Amino acid sequence: MQLTLREATTYLGVNEDTVRRWIKSRGLPAHRVNERLMLNAIELWEWATENGVAVSRDLLERERGSPESVPPLGDMLEAGGIHHDVGGEDRSAVLREVVARLPLPPGTDRAFVEAVLEAREAMGSTGIGAGIAIPHVRNPLLLGAGEPRVMLCLLRHPIEFDAVDGLPVYALFTVVSSTVPAHLKILARLGFALHDPELRGLLRDRAPAADLLSRVRAIDAPKGG
Repeated sequence: MQLTLREATTYLGVNEDTVRRWIKSRGLPAHRVNERLMLNAIELWEWATENGVAVSRDLLERERGSPESVPPLGDMLEAGGIHHDVGGEDRSAVLREVVARLPLPPGTDRAFVEAVLEAREAMGSTGIGAGIAIPHVRNPLLLGAGEPRVMLCLLRHPIEFDAVDGLPVYALFTVVSSTVPAHLKILARLGFALHDPELRGLLRDRAPAADLLSRVRAIDAPKGG
């Protein structure tokens, strides 16, 4: 969930000038979206806890109450896009290429997005094995987006990613969410789909987008009984 400065003041019990001062001098995380400063609800809660700043529990209750319904994975993947032949000789270069392609709102600070993805990888690789990675941060990318989207980048050359199985990565999925609950639900749905052997084979072969979408939609489809 994204908060304006005014919304943040209601949870922190201070005025906007104080919030701006905390952003500049105390490291309160804020992101510029469409020329406006926005704060991520979970980042705000964690910052306040770490810095001994009182924050209303209503913030967490509001976050928990965010809608969790998300579109089918196939729809989110079609909206996010499938990109073949993505370049990059190392992890940093690949993440730069990924961020350049992310379908983000105008005015989003892509350098910031790249920095937080790099920081997440420094904490531990998001390579889940079998040549697949899901670059994400501890708190999801909530960047003023409307409908959630999933983007797939298929690399020109596999790269070392410190994945759990030690294999180089050639397929990267990136999630842009509208709420924290939605983000978690998308990750769960994506994880389920990536257990499908046929989908993994298509990813390994860098299959055409139409074939990949068709398989994902087949996995999405409710099983008849």
